[in-house]
Amino acid sequence: MMTTPPPNTESMEGEVLSARSIVRSYGNSPALRGVSISAARGDVLAITGPSGSGKSTLLLCLAGILLPDAGEIRFAGRRIDTESEAARSALRRHEFGVLFQFGQVVPELTAQENVALPLLLSGVRRRPAMTAARSWLDRFGVAQLADQRPPQMSGGQAQRVALARALVTEPQVLFADEPTGALDSLAGEDVLGQLTGVAREAGTTVLLVTHDAKVAAYADREIVLRDGMVEGGAVSAAGSAGAMSVGQHRIYT
Repeated sequence: MMTTPPPNTESMEGEVLSARSIVRSYGNSPALRGVSISAARGDVLAITGPSGSGKSTLLLCLAGILLPDAGEIRFAGRRIDTESEAARSALRRHEFGVLFQFGQVVPELTAQENVALPLLLSGVRRRPAMTAARSWLDRFGVAQLADQRPPQMSGGQAQRVALARALVTEPQVLFADEPTGALDSLAGEDVLGQLTGVAREAGTTVLLVTHDAKVAAYADREIVLRDGMVEGGAVSAAGSAGAMSVGQHRIYT
């Protein structure tokens, strides 16, 4: 008896990213045990849980940086976990933005050059790339740092530069792994407010990994991981239109 294939996720309530039954281990240590989630276009989704619960591993799999041992990941209805490294790298240049805890800005480059880098790597000519970079620095209130290098910046300033770099290509999905973990509370709140505000304005889907409930409060929805499995999901009062799948359950707003 033939089994009907699962529907294209892009056609389901505008879902842009989905993972189905994701399994990932490091040697004999399981990190993810059959995780299934999906996010709609424009969702700001927090992935929370204690240290070692699989949060960062899930984010890296969704971004195509790590490959799952089993399961499938789809972006805009296109299965990406079976694609080549070159194809997945192209996705991260054009469709995905990635922001890590320490920003990972290039210390030898100025702020403007750091932000322009993804555009230059994608073949954009230097002048328009630098113009776009300056615009994004201005958008995050750090245009005055355009000619400075990261060692001359505070942690909050460097993270704003990294955020501008992650969004300069206007990605459909932004992956942020503990983006305020290295910042003090005031700088962290400022960066989070800018991140979520700009993303909502642009309709960018955000997957935000954190263990901090205050950070998760900036999201529309929350998925809790524990021991590599989805423990449950919650929808904040500020939930946006769309849908999210948690395990076998769909939550609508």
